[in-house]
Amino acid sequence: MGADGLLIMHGGGPTAVINASLYGAVTEALESPRVGRVLGAVGGVGGITDGNLLDFSGVSASRLEMLPSSPSSAIGSSRKPLEDDDYARIARALRGQGIRWLLCTGGNGTQDTCGKIWRACQAEGVGVDVVGIPKTMDNDIAVTDHAPGFASAARFVAASVGALCCDVHGLPAHISVIETLGRNAGWVAAASLLADECGACGPDLIYLPERDFDEQSFLDDAARLVDEKRSGAIVVSEGLHKAGGEPVAEPLLRTGRATYFGDVSAHLARLIISELGCRARSEKPGLLMRSSIAWQSSVDRDEAIACGREAVRAALEGDSGTMVGIERISSDPYETRLARIPIERVMLEERTLPEEFINARGNGVTEAYRAWLKPLLGSPLPRYVTFC
Repeated sequence: MGADGLLIMHGGGPTAVINASLYGAVTEALESPRVGRVLGAVGGVGGITDGNLLDFSGVSASRLEMLPSSPSSAIGSSRKPLEDDDYARIARALRGQGIRWLLCTGGNGTQDTCGKIWRACQAEGVGVDVVGIPKTMDNDIAVTDHAPGFASAARFVAASVGALCCDVHGLPAHISVIETLGRNAGWVAAASLLADECGACGPDLIYLPERDFDEQSFLDDAARLVDEKRSGAIVVSEGLHKAGGEPVAEPLLRTGRATYFGDVSAHLARLIISELGCRARSEKPGLLMRSSIAWQSSVDRDEAIACGREAVRAALEGDSGTMVGIERISSDPYETRLARIPIERVMLEERTLPEEFINARGNGVTEAYRAWLKPLLGSPLPRYVTFC
């Protein structure tokens, strides 16, 4: 078996554009005369050790063209925990399968895996060039300006919260608490600021995991909403925690880096009901935020494809041990360029929302964040109208 194969592996939670990155990588690799086989690891890293590989030469052009508009990961993904000796085994499996280039698409954990596989290949004397493709709806990968997957989730949140705010405004009978995904970083929750781009109204309060959560301050804010408006929309991140790190709602399960958070929105809605004696509801779209193709950002999709293509070029040029990143040149007009970042600068380094994007009280987001985020959402959000 010739060492001429290029293998693509997905790790972690899918996004609305992970298949767009796959499309970019596959089409770029298929166009290269240097690449003998273009393969996908089915089911994530386990596909490598189990030899469960998809040969894209057998996939029709019409099916490949469907990738950028398909949700989830077409080749599957995983959160399989790895031990130190697993990386050497992966390196040897790559050699045995005739892999010359490996692309790893994923977030912090997957980029850490990517770097460790790269090191193992060097240590084992395996001639495999390894390159990372960023992917995360949480937008918490270090160094890159933003990561593919985030903008589509942000677009979903902005438009959906905009519609919900109209509902609350039209029938001012309760406080609505909307919970977003986001483990330790509030990028997605903060995107609800742009709900008012729909032309009606936006959330009244936004709480992020970058600030310690204080229940009394929260109740004071909610009481003001009741007094002034009789209703309101509050957006919270699933990763909210109190001073000292105690979660607002106890996690349902912890397994390694994976945390199944408790229902923060339901907990806070119950708190409003019990402490303020007014109506409150909780909303938790959950995985819809990262899987919704209906709200996919065209900018996100195009950048994901470009990152996939650039990763192939980096691998073929021998630029191993790197991750493709996005550098912003300008927000208005929006202009970026792709960069190749040493993978060791990325491995498990978490990027949270900077202070200049959070208001002083810690219950909202600044206009600086709006200016940063708006170009990523693609076409204008739908416009809503209200007469009350």
